[in-house]
Amino acid sequence: MTPHGNADLETRTGHRFLVRTVTDRDEAALAEFFTHVTPEDLRFRFLTGLAVVGPDRLAAMVRVDHYRSETFLAFADDGVTVIAAAMLACDAALEVGEVAISIRSDYKQRGISWALLAHVARYAEARGVQTLQSIESYANHAAIDLEREMGFTARAYPNDSSLVLVERKLPLSAAL
Repeated sequence: MTPHGNADLETRTGHRFLVRTVTDRDEAALAEFFTHVTPEDLRFRFLTGLAVVGPDRLAAMVRVDHYRSETFLAFADDGVTVIAAAMLACDAALEVGEVAISIRSDYKQRGISWALLAHVARYAEARGVQTLQSIESYANHAAIDLEREMGFTARAYPNDSSLVLVERKLPLSAAL
C-alpha cells in the first residue's frame, strides 16, 4: 500500500483488483458504479430508502479532504469499471474512523469486501486511527458477520433499534 492508499489487492479466493483513492475525475464512474448496486445494498450503505445516488452524495464522496475523510475505489481488470467503493470518515482528532463499503452486485461473493475492509483498516491504522466503526442495519447480516469474522464487536446503536454499531480497536492482526 502506498501512503496515499493505493494498492493491488488479492482476495482469499484469488481475485485480484486495484484500489486507489478517489479523484475529482471519478464522479461519473462512481455514479455508474451505484447503478449496479442492488436496492437492498443501497439501503444498507446509506441507511435510507435511497433509489438513486444523486449528485450531492456523489460530490461528497469525490470531494473529500484526503485527511479526515477518504473514498477508495476498487477496479476490475479493465482499470475502468468500479467494482467497489469504501468511505472512511474520521473524527477531528483522527481517533475514530467510520467505514462504509458497497460492492457491485455482479462482484459479490468474491471476497472483495473482506480485502477492501482490511485495506481501509490498514490505511486508518497508518493514519493513527485507534478505533474503526461501522453503522449497520440490523438486517445486514452479511456485513455484520464479515466484520465479526474480522474481530469487530457488535452492539446496539444508541437510540435506534434498527441499527448496530460494529467496532474494532486497531491494529488489526497481521493476518489481515
